[in-house]
Amino acid sequence: MKKLFFFLTINVCLLTPAFSQTDTTNEPVKISGYLETYYIYDFSNPDDSNRPGFFYSYNRHNEVNLNLGFIQATYEQVRVRGKLALMTGTYANANLAAEPGVLKNIFEANAGVKLSQTKDIWVDAGIFASHIGFESAVGATCWNMTRSMLADNSPYYEAGAKISYTSSDSKWFISGLLLNGWQRIQRVPGNQTPAFGHQLTWTPNDKVTLNSSSFIGSDTPDSLRQMRYFHNFYGIFQVSEKVGLIVGFDIGAQQVSKGSSDYNTWYSPVAIIRYTPIEKMAIAARAEYYTDGNGVIIATETPNGFQAVGYSINLDLKVTDNVLWRLEARTLSSKDTIFVDRDQSPISNNSWVGTSLSLTF
Repeated sequence: MKKLFFFLTINVCLLTPAFSQTDTTNEPVKISGYLETYYIYDFSNPDDSNRPGFFYSYNRHNEVNLNLGFIQATYEQVRVRGKLALMTGTYANANLAAEPGVLKNIFEANAGVKLSQTKDIWVDAGIFASHIGFESAVGATCWNMTRSMLADNSPYYEAGAKISYTSSDSKWFISGLLLNGWQRIQRVPGNQTPAFGHQLTWTPNDKVTLNSSSFIGSDTPDSLRQMRYFHNFYGIFQVSEKVGLIVGFDIGAQQVSKGSSDYNTWYSPVAIIRYTPIEKMAIAARAEYYTDGNGVIIATETPNGFQAVGYSINLDLKVTDNVLWRLEARTLSSKDTIFVDRDQSPISNNSWVGTSLSLTF
């Protein structure tokens, strides 16, 4: 057995995402950026260095690499706003593989207009970060170094238009979306079916956040149209000054065939607890389960499909206000032998350790 030298690997990510930094000047245009490097050692030791195909972040084995790096320009005035962020990294290569040409390098590109002089009501259109889930592609905003199975297998991004409202006390956020599809910038060829979504977030105080998000649409050509219905719910709770808890649950259903009243379903619960003993240190543990017996999202071609339970633990060290160093160990156990060992023999477990370093500027 190899020595645990991989714990020395380096992964950098930020505690504060680039797009949340504030600027006290009155300049309408602000430039910011984000870099997130990582190293993962997968005990299966894949020959081609590609980790299992349902991982879209941190998906390269035994090499120091860039998960995500982007430069972003934001424009904001009283009634008009816009954002353009161009990215690169293994996340972009893996998660936007279906997008053509330079669309693979767009992290966000959108513009919006405020509809009311007295209410916080906006219409925005373009390419956005997804309205689904509590984890984003930006590692510094997440409690764990790697993303949960439910995050890696639901939309990270979307394209379309949305109308949103934030209450005057900031306790309620409501949004309705018209989308090009399930994590699509360019539509699936032959698909002209509009997709819809909603987001409802309630933040009664600084200790509780509850969120409901949905998707309704098709990710197939209209000739084969299989309607997909999906809902995401999560709650974020600051239990005490040093302890936080996230619980989330995704569930989806897709028609077996066009016009069918039968549906294939999948779902995934997750729970994360984080302990912050001091300001510059955090420890987080995660337990998760994902089941997709019919291979709607994760196809395995095995008798029971994808059914896996996972556990992880990570240590975060805040090097400076905008630099985060992380260490993580994680394991998955599947009902079927959907993984392979270093001899390329089928096995039911996959384990790895890694580290990351991120910088926001």
